[in-house]
Amino acid sequence: MTDDSRRGEEDQRGPGAAYQMFVIMEDLLDKLKLLDYEEEVLAKHNMKSLSRHYFASSAYMSSNPGEQFYMFSVIASWLINAAGRPFELPQEYDDPNATVSNILSELRAFGGVVDFPPSKLKAGSGEHVCYVLDRLAEEALKKRGFVWKRPSYPSEEMEEEAVMEDDAELTLSKVEEEVTEEPEDSDEENGIDLEGLKSRTQQSEGELSSKPDVILESNVDVAAWNLEVERVLPQLKVTIRTDNKDWRIHVDQMHQHRDGIKSSLKETQGYLDKLQEEIGKTLEKVGSREKYINHQLEQLIQEYRGAQSKLSEAKERYQQGSGGVTERTRVLAEITEELEKVKQEMEEKGSSMSDGAPVVRIKQSLTKLKQEIVQMDIRIGVVEHTLLQAKLKEKTNMTRDMHAINIPEHSTGAY
Repeated sequence: MTDDSRRGEEDQRGPGAAYQMFVIMEDLLDKLKLLDYEEEVLAKHNMKSLSRHYFASSAYMSSNPGEQFYMFSVIASWLINAAGRPFELPQEYDDPNATVSNILSELRAFGGVVDFPPSKLKAGSGEHVCYVLDRLAEEALKKRGFVWKRPSYPSEEMEEEAVMEDDAELTLSKVEEEVTEEPEDSDEENGIDLEGLKSRTQQSEGELSSKPDVILESNVDVAAWNLEVERVLPQLKVTIRTDNKDWRIHVDQMHQHRDGIKSSLKETQGYLDKLQEEIGKTLEKVGSREKYINHQLEQLIQEYRGAQSKLSEAKERYQQGSGGVTERTRVLAEITEELEKVKQEMEEKGSSMSDGAPVVRIKQSLTKLKQEIVQMDIRIGVVEHTLLQAKLKEKTNMTRDMHAINIPEHSTGAY
């Protein structure tokens, strides 16, 4: 059932939804670096730095759910505090249900949408973990006043384009350069001195430029001139090497291809027309069949739509119920903690009441107190006896003094 539901969600959201958490994780890592989490979180808790896809779950990546959940809870608590709300740092041995419910309650307080069960966060990785941390990181950035700005691209100076010469056009100067670059052996074989011809042509041009005084007349025999032309004509041919970049060659190739396309089109035009007719008939058959199927399945489609609406309503009720369950789970966790404290106090009081050691200590203290009372009585008696003896001694001394005073008086009277 879980696999089928997961496939159904992926079909509804698209094929790229399974890889969206990797993109969210990369954005989350950039936001954490902007918040300086390396010094404020990793250095304080002695943790290793996060990789690009640490909280993204995949079958091809190794995972440690306990470590990832603890890292998730620590970073979430730090982000909540950075966003301006007090939140206690969770410990490693705390109840994960209570920790997840507290984090989700803080996320709802920030205005975040929680449309998934809290058990998705216990794994410590996945799409929902990346979503929660990314949402809290955005709130922390807002609290610090960070604003994303548009990227500023450096202005690139346009390089001056060099004017390229058209190699396709063949000029007389190029022909002369190519001819002069040929080896001297070929000139000797052809028997033509190009430099001499060039100098002669220049001399002839200079002579022609100067206006003659009289009309020039040729003294050369016509037959001898024709024989000389026929003898020299094969040696006056200039061989020009063909260049594939020449536009004339490209034009010839285009004409050849056009002729080939025309000849091929005449043969394939009939086949294409037949194929078009067959495709048109097939499309008509498919359209009529589709209309028939739609008419036959109209009732089933309405039932399917009704089932989809019921499913959406059931999903909404489930989300509302899951939210209530999380709140009740949090209350149950608090009540359980209080119950454990009361049980511990009752056990301590019961153990103290059933223990006989205090009674024994009381008896011992009573006997010791009686002994001390007896000793005090003895001391008091000794003190009273000593005081009585002192009083008696003082009394005898007084009587003796009195008798001593009376005797001299009687003696003086007799005389």
